Amino acid sequence: MRIGAHIHATDLVTAARERDAQVVQFFLADPQGFKAPKAHPQAGELRAAGVDIFIHAPYLVNVATSNNRIRIPSRKLAVAHATAAAEVGAQGLIVHGGHVNKDDDPAVGFDNWRKFLSRQADDGGFPVPILIENTAGGDNAMARKFDALARLWDAVGEFDVGFCLDTCHAWAAGEDLVDVVDRVKAITGRIDLVHLNNSRDAFDSGADRHANIADGMIDGEALAAVCAAAGAPVLVETPADGQAADIAFLRARLGRDG
Repeated sequence: MRIGAHIHATDLVTAARERDAQVVQFFLADPQGFKAPKAHPQAGELRAAGVDIFIHAPYLVNVATSNNRIRIPSRKLAVAHATAAAEVGAQGLIVHGGHVNKDDDPAVGFDNWRKFLSRQADDGGFPVPILIENTAGGDNAMARKFDALARLWDAVGEFDVGFCLDTCHAWAAGEDLVDVVDRVKAITGRIDLVHLNNSRDAFDSGADRHANIADGMIDGEALAAVCAAAGAPVLVETPADGQAADIAFLRARLGRDG
């Protein structure tokens, strides 16, 4: 089990070393925009140091929406980021499940995901695995509540798409963490990555506000138990000044000496 962090610093190599991170996640473009991705100049150095890489797609990517002005560029940007992720040697591209508009039938969003993956499969597939991540809020989200996640997987399960479990998002969505791994695997058959985040807000709040393990509303032992059950690489997306402590906590609880 590899443990690391999402890092925003320019000097990824130093930041990974300071955190004792075995795996890092970062953006290749503005996370709040539609700019094309650029390869990170330190990617080769990270790989040479034995650090695994994951890339997170921009938050604005929403391939589920019925809004053509968002869905079409989202599809193109997801493909561009997958290509750029392969160029830096990443093990996967994380993409949020997205949502449909207020008055839309959620079935439209599930079908839009299926069409996106189907068309890309016809074009030769993605150069890295696409990992769909569960989200924290929104009544018309594709991957917030697990009943919606099941409908999404009914639409996309025939394609080789992976899953990223975010603990803060599941907590915010009102999904109990005690058996969350078993329930996710019953739907998706897999967990490829864990975003291990505590929450600043109460259970079922719908709020996506991450906290360090020792500072949030979720018991730290419960978070460690999710990691142990998932058996997948773990990334903390917590405040930077506490990430080294978060990684050390998990490594101690999971019996990993690095």
